Amino acid sequence: MIRAENLQKRVPMAGGELEILKGISLEIKSGETVAIVGASGSGKSTLLGLLAGLDEGSGGRVVIGDTDLSQLDEDGRAVFRGREVGFVFQSFQLLPALTALENVMLPLELKGQGDAREQASHYLERVELSARTSHYPRQLSGGEQQRVAIARAFAARPAILFADEPTGNLDTRTGAHIIDLLFELNQQEGTTLVLVTHDLQLAQRCQRRLVLEAGELVEGD
Repeated sequence: MIRAENLQKRVPMAGGELEILKGISLEIKSGETVAIVGASGSGKSTLLGLLAGLDEGSGGRVVIGDTDLSQLDEDGRAVFRGREVGFVFQSFQLLPALTALENVMLPLELKGQGDAREQASHYLERVELSARTSHYPRQLSGGEQQRVAIARAFAARPAILFADEPTGNLDTRTGAHIIDLLFELNQQEGTTLVLVTHDLQLAQRCQRRLVLEAGELVEGD
C-alpha cells in the first residue's frame, strides 16, 4: 500500500517560495490502478515523483508498505526504487547507445539477476518486439520505444509501476495500443499502477481517479 500524509512541496523563488503541493493525504491499495489528473501546473508530476521516491517533500511523508521514504537518504531511496518500483515516462528514457534488449536488461543486471538476457527477451516478446531486440532507440518508432520502456519496467517485476504521461508523445492510434498493452500486462502481473495523465480515456481505464487543482487534492473516486 502507498500512503501519503500531509505531503507538501515548496521550492524557493525570487521573493519567496512557490508552494506546489499543499498537504496531500491519500492511500492507494496494493493492486489498484489509479490515475492522477488535473490541469497543467496542478502538481501531478511533482506528486508522482514524491510518491515514487524520486524527490523529497518539504513536509509530510510517503510510506510504501512498511518503508517510510522520508527516513531514507538519496542512496537508500535509489535502492528501494530498484527493488520495488518500475517507471514508464513520456520521453521513454531509453539509453541511445544500448539496443532494445540491452535497455531492458540493464536494470536486471544492476540487480545482479543472472537470467537478465532471458527475462528481457521474454518481456520484449510480450510487447511484440521480438524482431527488434538488436535495434537501437533511433531505429525505433515512438510507439516501439515506449513498448521497450514498458518491457523494461515490467521485466524487473516491480510491486508498483509509476507512469508519467505514457501516451503523451504518441499519436492517438499508437497511444491507444500502448494503453491496451500497459493494462494487459498490469493485470497479468498484479502490479499497483499509478499514472499521471491528461488523457481522460486513459484515466477512465483506472479503478480510481485523483484530481489535483493548484496543489490540492479536490476530488477522488
